[in-house]
Amino acid sequence: MNVYGTGQIRNVALLGHGGSGKTTAVEAMALLTGAIKRMGKVTDGNTISDYDKEEIKRQFSLSTSIVPLEYEGENGLVKINLLDTPGYFDFVGEAEEAISVADAAIIVVNCKAGIEVGTEKAWEMCERYSLPRIFFVTNMDDDHASYRELVLKLEKRFGRSIAPFQLPIRENEKFVGFVDVVKMSGRRFTNLSDYVECEIPEYSQKNLGIAREALIEAVAETSEEYMERYFSGEEFTEEEISEALHMHVSDGTIVPVLMGSGINCQGFRVLLEAIDRYLPSPDKSECVGVDVSTGERFTARYNDEVSLSAKVFKTIVDPFIGKYSLMKVCTGTLKPDSVIYNVNKDTEEKVAKVYILRGKDAIEVPELRAGDIGAVGKLTVTQTGDTMAVRTAPIVYHKPQISTPYTYMRYKTVNKGDDDKVSSALSKLMEEDLTLKAVNDQENRQLLLYGIGEQQLEVVVSKLQNRYKVAIELSKPKIAFRETIRKKVEVQARYKKQSGGHGQFGDVKMSFEPSGDMETPYIFEEKIFGGSVPKNYFPAVEKGVQESCVKGPMAAYPVVGVKATLLDGSYHPVDSSELAFKTASMMAFKKAFMDANPVLLEPIASLKVTVPDKFTGDIMGDLNRRRGRVLGMNPDHKGKQIIEADIPMSELYGYNTDLRAMTGGIGVFEYEFSRYEQAPGDIQKKEVEARASQVDQIDA
Repeated sequence: MNVYGTGQIRNVALLGHGGSGKTTAVEAMALLTGAIKRMGKVTDGNTISDYDKEEIKRQFSLSTSIVPLEYEGENGLVKINLLDTPGYFDFVGEAEEAISVADAAIIVVNCKAGIEVGTEKAWEMCERYSLPRIFFVTNMDDDHASYRELVLKLEKRFGRSIAPFQLPIRENEKFVGFVDVVKMSGRRFTNLSDYVECEIPEYSQKNLGIAREALIEAVAETSEEYMERYFSGEEFTEEEISEALHMHVSDGTIVPVLMGSGINCQGFRVLLEAIDRYLPSPDKSECVGVDVSTGERFTARYNDEVSLSAKVFKTIVDPFIGKYSLMKVCTGTLKPDSVIYNVNKDTEEKVAKVYILRGKDAIEVPELRAGDIGAVGKLTVTQTGDTMAVRTAPIVYHKPQISTPYTYMRYKTVNKGDDDKVSSALSKLMEEDLTLKAVNDQENRQLLLYGIGEQQLEVVVSKLQNRYKVAIELSKPKIAFRETIRKKVEVQARYKKQSGGHGQFGDVKMSFEPSGDMETPYIFEEKIFGGSVPKNYFPAVEKGVQESCVKGPMAAYPVVGVKATLLDGSYHPVDSSELAFKTASMMAFKKAFMDANPVLLEPIASLKVTVPDKFTGDIMGDLNRRRGRVLGMNPDHKGKQIIEADIPMSELYGYNTDLRAMTGGIGVFEYEFSRYEQAPGDIQKKEVEARASQVDQIDA
């Protein structure tokens, strides 16, 4: 593949709801540009983008694939880097990585399905990154799909910036061409996306007038002068319309709507023309970071004539194709057989060869210039989010904003002896997917796997089995309850054991009461008078309290909020020992604890749920059923409400799936641990009974 300058590059992310036709759109554009000879199908498992075994098996995208295309545009060859992203929400981290390096986006919408949750999320992503975008409507071959109705919904949902550039031409219930609303002329498809000029059908005239009006209104919205002329009834010239579209599609104030049929490969030549003509090259934007040497903000244009800097936005770790660090070159030129400096890790890395990836194929290139996207293989310490530069000009770019995983499950290795293999395999998967986290919960003696949703965790299990030949099983995680006491109790405990020779003797009188500090397991004091217990045994008594707090006498959960005071006791000059006093202390602890009105404390989370207004009643009702306490509701000023509540952590298990079911997938939530509160009697009883076998017995 040729080397392209910054102005010849278009980095375009394909976004949209799962199943809307993104991967098929990539196939169609790859066919038209000569990258492939025959269109693959998702159902056949032979597309460029979905090459992973899991993607082929499940028939949808799990990770972002890059497909670079060479297209002969108005002003010569351009390179279009298509970033085909997954549409399913569990894999949102992949889309977030892609959008962090894209300069524009195409939001793919299935005409029959209409605006789906994934459409809205794609728009929100573009808004967050201020990306110019184009709507591409697929499935136009379905005669029951209403394009006009969809455009009206797009205008209603996303505002006056929506500008339909085309209208469909149908004959005998088939999609055969389109009306170009900008040029006011008809186009009939000949072979695939090729077309010839034709008459505008009579039945299209009414809709053409409406679409033309919407287009002109979008143009008028771009400046005060145009708005005044529009309201005074003055017509815009074709040159003025074209110039306004060039300028304002590129800056995101006009959003074109184009259409086609993925299966029949119709409409994609116009889409390629629109990408070339309207979407910006990287040199129209800035790369922003921090100059490490000064700590000051760094801003630069994408420019290949200065020193090298690049940001790693994705990592691929595959047992067959190897490890690749995917990066966007921000400044300078990346060349093979060079040394680059990882600013985040303060380490130099050797670059052997430079590649561009097209799906699973790595194509070697002589260099990558500023604005381009490529890959380097086998970097040792480099990870997603790192910045590569030269040591004399250390720049750090912002890492991709990746969603925090809140869904978690417990996992166990199926085969004994596979623990190290599972750990190694998971670390590779986590290197690829930043929304995946493995956590060792030592307190509850369990291993936890965090992700965006249950489907993602199922895919991880499958990948471990198929890629790395190790098996894990997922189950419901244990919740970290606590135990404490509610009243003051005094007890005496004596440990006496005679077994020939020296015996064991320890005798303590102690008080136990609530300390009021739920962050600390225990507070220990001594109020001994007259040496009834020698000072050298005080640490042993405290040690007994300390060890007793690890597994409480009630349900073997950690103990918090206890104040233990040593009041009195007795000792034997020969038989007393540290072990004896520690054991006596543990006996006293257990006896007192069970007499001091013991209770279980459950962890409470501060929860925030963001949903459209129409779902707030359902959400609050569901939170009440989950023993949650709704604290308030605040608008996010984007048409949604943020519901804040306190909720027991145990009630959040499976919440992700239920929230999506209630809101059609549009609701999102986040939470953090807040505090411990006394568990209700039924919950307490259930836990105590379930864990009775785990409570330690101390022999008197």
